Amino acid sequence: MDVTVLADGQDAADQLRSLQEWLVGVEELRGRVTAEEAPPPPGKLGPVLETLVVALGPGGAVTAFSVAVLAWLRTRRGDVRIKLTLLEGRSLELTARRVSGLDAEALRRQVADVSDALAKGGAEGEVEAIADIAEGAEGGNGGETGGTGRRELR
Repeated sequence: MDVTVLADGQDAADQLRSLQEWLVGVEELRGRVTAEEAPPPPGKLGPVLETLVVALGPGGAVTAFSVAVLAWLRTRRGDVRIKLTLLEGRSLELTARRVSGLDAEALRRQVADVSDALAKGGAEGEVEAIADIAEGAEGGNGGETGGTGRRELR
């Protein structure tokens, strides 16, 4: 199973580059992370990092990836938004806001929720889940929010 990682915002390429460096430092993910670049825009030098593709096979790579992404998000300053898309079209958006305040239990729940969303996907068709990983977020195991096909992870 491959996961495509996109970043949002003006510094999207820098965020992806930072995440790529983080992911290749994880033993279970070495050799599984590929950068896809777009041609440079007019007037710019060099290609632009557009997406990361991570090959998540058996052997705990899904959990290692989930842990690594959430750990990386905890190091980010300001608002960061990334979108994880599986080949089947399911996607998961992660938005980090001041995550340094998460305690160990809240972080463990986040890892379990993200791993579960990547491994299972939930309902039929495209499942878009939003993880609002905010400092002081209420606990909980996640759940359906109004039957819209969206799952909020907290």
